[in-house]
Amino acid sequence: MPRKLTTIRQPESSAPRTTRAEDGYALVALLALMTIMMLALMAAVPSIRQQNQRELEKEAIIRGEEVAEAIRLYINYTGKPPTSMEQLVEGAPFGVKKIQVLRAYAAHDPLSSTGEWRLVRDTDPSFIEFAKAVAIYNEGQLPTTRDDKVKGIVHVPVFTSITNLKTKDEETPCSEGGGGESSTTTTTTGYFVGVASRSCRDSVILYYDIDRHDKWVFTPVFR
Repeated sequence: MPRKLTTIRQPESSAPRTTRAEDGYALVALLALMTIMMLALMAAVPSIRQQNQRELEKEAIIRGEEVAEAIRLYINYTGKPPTSMEQLVEGAPFGVKKIQVLRAYAAHDPLSSTGEWRLVRDTDPSFIEFAKAVAIYNEGQLPTTRDDKVKGIVHVPVFTSITNLKTKDEETPCSEGGGGESSTTTTTTGYFVGVASRSCRDSVILYYDIDRHDKWVFTPVFR
């Protein structure tokens, strides 16, 4: 007698089936999450850029102060200010040898695309403007160096009263040559007593309450 074939029914899956509507809700939620993440990232970008600029400015101040100290040492060893950045890097002549006064890395401005400092004389308008800013920062008093050799060589501007000082709102425009940098040449005729950045951008850090890179003059004259 032939056997009767039987069909075994498989149990139905206990997992719930998703509908097209539920799939659509999941996609919308995913898109919303991605949008929130993108907005958060876009909001963080300016903060990251500002932090990066802050670090560059800190480095620029450190290097600028090293150049200022190198100028002071050069004047003490030679009796005259330097005429080029190369002189500071090569060292100050002292007898039959040269004494190192500036490390090579400090001769480069981290805020400028070219890496070149702008050399500043004590008769330059930028030097006089910086002197005024320092005097305003010190409540009308202009501090001068205690180094007699520097004091005897460098011309220090004299302000007869607080009314002679420029206020912060009277900033001179930057002679930009493109890219937010000054078109002023990095070299100067004769000696120099300080350096400044060629960057005309507004700063994050305040240096003597000055908020623009090219107005920061690093010099041994006022310290």
